[in-house]
Amino acid sequence: MLDSILLEPPPESSGVRRGPTSMASPTTPPDGRQGAPEVDDDIEGSFQRPKSIDISMSGREYGPTAGIKPLRVAIANLYNAHHRKGKSSQYSWENVAVVPGGRAGLIRIAAVLNNAYLGFFIPDYTAYNEMLSLFRNFAAIPSPLAEGDGYQIHPDKIAEEISRGTSVILTSNPRNPTGHVVKNPQLAEIQDICRDRATLIMDEFYGGYNYTTNCDGTTVSAADNIEDVDEDDVLLIDGLTKRFRLPGWRIAWIVGPKEFISAIGSCGSYLDGGANVPFQEAAIPMLEPDNVLREMKALQTHFKSKRDYVLGRLTEIGFKITNVPDSTFYIWLDLSGLPTSISDGLNFFQKCLEQHVIVVPGIFFDLNPAKRRDLFDSPCHHFVRLSYGPKMETLRRGLDGIERIVKKAKE
Repeated sequence: MLDSILLEPPPESSGVRRGPTSMASPTTPPDGRQGAPEVDDDIEGSFQRPKSIDISMSGREYGPTAGIKPLRVAIANLYNAHHRKGKSSQYSWENVAVVPGGRAGLIRIAAVLNNAYLGFFIPDYTAYNEMLSLFRNFAAIPSPLAEGDGYQIHPDKIAEEISRGTSVILTSNPRNPTGHVVKNPQLAEIQDICRDRATLIMDEFYGGYNYTTNCDGTTVSAADNIEDVDEDDVLLIDGLTKRFRLPGWRIAWIVGPKEFISAIGSCGSYLDGGANVPFQEAAIPMLEPDNVLREMKALQTHFKSKRDYVLGRLTEIGFKITNVPDSTFYIWLDLSGLPTSISDGLNFFQKCLEQHVIVVPGIFFDLNPAKRRDLFDSPCHHFVRLSYGPKMETLRRGLDGIERIVKKAKE
């Protein structure tokens, strides 16, 4: 029985052998990915997910590589309702491309970028390594964020990157793995700095896991600050995977200027073939704006409660929590106060496996696509990323295992 506390096993390129992955119960087979929140229908106030899907005649055919028009219309309508009220510039279906998952979206974006210096921040999402290493049309420039500053992305940092020639900036927001969000007015200032100077790629998959507004359902998105949806070079990536808790559907989207979206849709014909049509059709009613607002309220209330429980248990076990996450379902857990034998991410990870618990060593978020640095000197070495995405019972068992690890190390 393996109690999953963290989302992803080490990347294939890490050199660490993959162990078994999470199980929700003794009779459930391993899920094989660990990249998801809990997917059951028992969150209070959450809508019921489909248990079966009617397949239309059009669902038997190849779909457009940019996605079916009705879903693209529904996504544009959602963004306009939640982020563009009262603004003259509104998204249309032509500003949306549907893609088969977030990684596919990142790969499509990379395929259409011109030669450029692309800036990214450390730590950040492990999948960016693949995107940044596969394509030679841009040079990836890392920019480390300060631990003492809570890994914040400040407008001055963005201005500095642009001043040294960076013309594309990639980041998650809310941020994976640190669990913090850049919100207005800071986010608006960053977009003002980038306007007409740099393309901003915002991975917003965790935008619904926002605990900064009293769980009122507000989703964080750079769409709030865009002046012209066809002129501002801002690409937003989101989907059903995280905030709708449907990772198995592989339905995601990119929202941005029509010119970008046209190219992103076209390159799908040779990169991935497009998203599953029946699941696209089934997603349309889920995206009704009032329905989404209710869903986000339920999501935020439920996951904030789990966050508070996990932080409380970790404090009791003896961890020093210096940065309380205000978004996502991750805790960037500092191990430096633990006994030496478990005070780095790799050794802690090994001990967790012995207790049938998985965490992700922090060095895997120190993105190193060109393999130019020795990650054993990484500032992320004494961290692990811990997830409170699984169900509460799984979290309890996992934390019990972590408590045993710490007690044994202190003996």
